[in-house]
Amino acid sequence: MSDHYIAGTCNIGKSEIRQRQIVALIGLALSISALIGFITTQASPSVRLGIFLPLAIFAIGWVQSRKKFCLAYGFLGTFNFGRLGKVSRVADKASLAADRKTAVSILMQSLGLAAILTLIVYLLPLK
Repeated sequence: MSDHYIAGTCNIGKSEIRQRQIVALIGLALSISALIGFITTQASPSVRLGIFLPLAIFAIGWVQSRKKFCLAYGFLGTFNFGRLGKVSRVADKASLAADRKTAVSILMQSLGLAAILTLIVYLLPLK
């Protein structure tokens, strides 16, 4: 793991990565809770589409922690390798462009993962 900023590759350090892991765990817990509710109530497939939001929370946290890159920081042109909340600004336009490209990629990967997992829940034969 890098311990310094690399444009388009790494914009968060250990404490920020830990925060993304916590977000992923919260999203996972919410998703499991929703899935249990769907199973126990034999929810219709259309109701099960509601699991997309907690799955998106899970996926965004998970992908960011795996990539060591915060998509919000990427869009805002910031990075952090110090204590939580102490961000620094990206200095040049080329680095900012690389960060924004990576941020879009992470957002698309996360939403794609959430969509695939939502489809699986949607297709579950509960009745």
